Amino acid sequence: MAAIDDYRSRREDWLKRRSESERLFIRIGNARLALGIAEVILAYLYFGPHQVPGFSLAVPVLLFIYLAVWHSRVMRDRTLADRALSFYDRALARLKGQWIGSGSSGERFRDASHVYADDLDLFGKGSLFELLAETRTAAAEATLANWLLAPATIAQASERQSAIRELRGGVELREHFSLLGPDVQAEVSPEALRRWGDAPIVEFPAALRPICAVLAAVSIALLISFFAGAVPVFPLVAVIALDLVIGRIMRSKVKAVSEGLETVSHGLLILSLAFARLETESFQTPLLATLKAALLPDEGHASHRVAKLARLVDWHDSADHALIRALRPLLFWREQIAIGVERWRRQSGPHVASWLAALAEFEALSSFASLSYERPHWCFPELIAEPAPSLEARAMKHPLLPEARSVGNDVSLGQGVRLLIVSGSNMSGKSTFLRAIGLNVALAWAGAPVCADAMRLSPLHLGASIRVTDSLLDNRSRFFAEIVRIKQIVDLAKNCPGALFLLDELLSGTNSHDRQIGAAAIVRRLVDFGAIGVITTHDLALANIEAELNGKALNAHFDDQMINGEMTFDYRLRPGIVTHSNALELMRSVGLDV
Repeated sequence: MAAIDDYRSRREDWLKRRSESERLFIRIGNARLALGIAEVILAYLYFGPHQVPGFSLAVPVLLFIYLAVWHSRVMRDRTLADRALSFYDRALARLKGQWIGSGSSGERFRDASHVYADDLDLFGKGSLFELLAETRTAAAEATLANWLLAPATIAQASERQSAIRELRGGVELREHFSLLGPDVQAEVSPEALRRWGDAPIVEFPAALRPICAVLAAVSIALLISFFAGAVPVFPLVAVIALDLVIGRIMRSKVKAVSEGLETVSHGLLILSLAFARLETESFQTPLLATLKAALLPDEGHASHRVAKLARLVDWHDSADHALIRALRPLLFWREQIAIGVERWRRQSGPHVASWLAALAEFEALSSFASLSYERPHWCFPELIAEPAPSLEARAMKHPLLPEARSVGNDVSLGQGVRLLIVSGSNMSGKSTFLRAIGLNVALAWAGAPVCADAMRLSPLHLGASIRVTDSLLDNRSRFFAEIVRIKQIVDLAKNCPGALFLLDELLSGTNSHDRQIGAAAIVRRLVDFGAIGVITTHDLALANIEAELNGKALNAHFDDQMINGEMTFDYRLRPGIVTHSNALELMRSVGLDV
């Protein structure tokens, strides 16, 4: 079944369940109202004319309690249905090309100094990250971003490909994660959890916990006995005084534990449920099996241990309840919880980082699996271990464009042709072509499928200068910003074997004389360092670089046509240099008299 049909079918099932829950919710609500009215009538008949026995008052109350419990379950079913519908609505929006602005943009990962991220639209509204990110935790978002920002090794990328293939059909697993609860990206801070788990333990004397437990039991027993008139006040006062002294001695340590707990107290239950779901899965690929094993240490399952911490947090927070607040000194409430928390950290703290990393990596893989399931025509690239950089792709398309609007083009760079010089008219697709190459290479070395019929590439380090802008704040012109980025790319090619450079309108911010000399020198230097790449240009004089590189460069172009006074583009890459310009026609089309 195609992904869109599968999603629609599953959504329809959940919509029916949601409707059933809503109808049942209303009926139970009406029944509870009727029972309330019946209770009022029975109370009148019992306390007024005494026409009904007293036990009859209990019947509506018991039925009301039963309906209240049932009502809460129906509310939960309705909430789960709403979450499932939201999950499938987002999935269908992606398939229909209506996903822009509806997901996580990854804006916090943007770095203007990164050598290709901004140029390729990795982050931001309508970015690759927004298309991909089906994550629930901040740690998973960071993992996904890091995979896109830096290439993996062949072994790592190949392992991820295998894991994605296994997870691709797991729609129910991805659905289950969507039902766990609200997103915890803003609630769970992975760094805070790691720091808290690795921080030095607050040491309490070993005998303190049983002493506190015994004193709490004695204090409550004496309090009850005093109010029952069984004991005088002196023993109770003495025990309370001892409790207060011990509490005073422990205050600083308890405060330190409480302050640390407040930084990690949110989202623990959802983490526990997520761990529990993964612990029950059976995985075949080595990477997924390893991630599952990280959640099953010898000391106990991660889900059970995180659930225990969540209970400790709930007990800690309940200390502000009026009754607990009154009895807190006698019960050693916070003191006993602090001892329990530090005992938890001693046993489980060293594992927290690995648990979070395993869940984050699984979520990132699941995001790629969702992409692969929804776009079965995308291929997994062949990753080859060759010392010289190479890139071959057939019918490569821009991953962010709707399928109906995207046009595939072949790319071949390697031992023979090291440089592709792409000329063409305005709006003909040159920049889109560069971004298509860059985004697919980033996906390939993240371990993900790519938007192409076939792709074969060696390890490549990307560098791009496509969207370079001036900065008033930094007192930089566009030209200066461009040459700074080009210097980054040259250094990348010099220091990292296997560089791939993508340069749009190279040195367009200066005069044609300097542009020709500078561009030729930059390209020769990049090729001499062993890099491969693509440059685009409006300046047809730069096409002469082909002759200067002795067969290592090749010219290609995008073209346009005027049909019935309207400019059209087919976005097909053709060999050779473009033969005409459309700038004047474009100016006339917007009403400029040229």
